[in-house]
Amino acid sequence: MKILARSLIGFVLLTGFVFADTENNLLLTQEQLDNLGISLSQIEPTQQFTVLNAPAKVVIPAGNEYSVSAPQAGLVVKLNASMGDPVKKGEVLAQINSPELLANQRLFLKAMNEVQLSILAFERDKKLVAEGVIADRRWQETNSQHNALVFEANELKQLLEISGMAATEIDQLAKTHQLSGQLNVRAPISGVILDRFVLVGERVNLQAPLYKVATLDELWLELNIPHERVGSVKLGNKVLIDNSSVSAEVMLIGRSVNPDNQTLQVKAKIRGKQLEVRAGQTINTQIIEQLKIPAYKVPNTAVAQYEGKVFVFVRTSSGFKITPITVIGKQGDDAIIAGDFSGTETLAVKGAVALKAQWLGLGSAE
Repeated sequence: MKILARSLIGFVLLTGFVFADTENNLLLTQEQLDNLGISLSQIEPTQQFTVLNAPAKVVIPAGNEYSVSAPQAGLVVKLNASMGDPVKKGEVLAQINSPELLANQRLFLKAMNEVQLSILAFERDKKLVAEGVIADRRWQETNSQHNALVFEANELKQLLEISGMAATEIDQLAKTHQLSGQLNVRAPISGVILDRFVLVGERVNLQAPLYKVATLDELWLELNIPHERVGSVKLGNKVLIDNSSVSAEVMLIGRSVNPDNQTLQVKAKIRGKQLEVRAGQTINTQIIEQLKIPAYKVPNTAVAQYEGKVFVFVRTSSGFKITPITVIGKQGDDAIIAGDFSGTETLAVKGAVALKAQWLGLGSAE
């Protein structure tokens, strides 16, 4: 260290530097600044910095995506929607001819007829028990039988609804008694068709998938973060998508590590409805942290370290002032720093090594 100190002092004497240790100032002329190749740049205020870069996948929230399946087995006779088509809730997407639907309609009509007959017996025995003509036990049996038939009819009606028949269609069936095996499969939500799984003329089983439909008003990002870096990600962090004006906000940080790649999943909600990204798309993102204190972006070459402390060289009228700083984070070739700045200072961004050598040479006790 003594040899290094002597060398640095010799360097200082040759270049003609003057150092005022009491004020942490380095004094030099413009000619000396030019000879050392020192470049200057004004400090740049910033309100955010990139925590890390990560790939992400655009996904649809689970509650906004639906699988439309066949409510009954049968033959597909018509398909009204293709991939990418917008649809409205209740719109008929497909038609299926189903023998099972005919059977359920027949059972429903039979149950409705039995209910009508039981109503006559119910009303008759209700009047007779009031007049004391029949015993209470007979009235209770009649009432119980009537209720059982009503429950059965309601059950069969619900089966028709599950099969895809609308309430108006069931009412029409009850009035006309005209059976129809044609089943209309309707859109459960208003959205966009993401996929179609069948063709016209294809026989499908019960619950066979027909379509996938989703509402795209809200999209999420799924990011896989290395587990050793997840501590730097916070709820509420902003997520920027490369080459896009779209942004998102971190709303969930996973608690389990994927054993295959040692990453944790982070989910971010994309702000607002937009068309720049698509569900299923893989993109590059930047996780951004908003700063709550005044901070500044400077090139990494402007930052120097000594004895565990970090500082920069601020240009003055007579040279440079050694100013201590706190490094908040790194962003590519730049450092995000905080310190006692007004935001208009000019720093040494090239040649800071020579300035550090000057400082250490005159300030060393060895």
